[in-house]
Amino acid sequence: MTKIQNIGQIGVPVKDIDRATTFYKDLLELPLLFNTETLAFFECNGLRLLLSLPEQVQFAHPSSVIYFQVADIKESYQGLVEKGVVFIDEPHIVAKMGQTETWMSFFKDTEDNTHALMSEVQS
Repeated sequence: MTKIQNIGQIGVPVKDIDRATTFYKDLLELPLLFNTETLAFFECNGLRLLLSLPEQVQFAHPSSVIYFQVADIKESYQGLVEKGVVFIDEPHIVAKMGQTETWMSFFKDTEDNTHALMSEVQS
């Protein structure tokens, strides 16, 4: 029986590989591992993020929401707003479990994919 151990890579479909690569590298400051004319691979603390031009029309749709964990959501939010990242909402509490508050703020990338910043804060 196969047991899944972890997620090694997440793929995000894009419409313009150069524009998307610039967004993830320069605005989100993810380290670019390598890229080709149709792909860009980024490092995200042990998880690879793949941007790709869809090879077939059935893959040309918005991606799943990726939740990027940050230590200080308000500081990260402000820094990205200053860089021109378009947010859908401001940082807010989405859940409280015991002494831990989960905060999120959703944003759009240049390819119209929705992603989020998330932070778990001790209250």
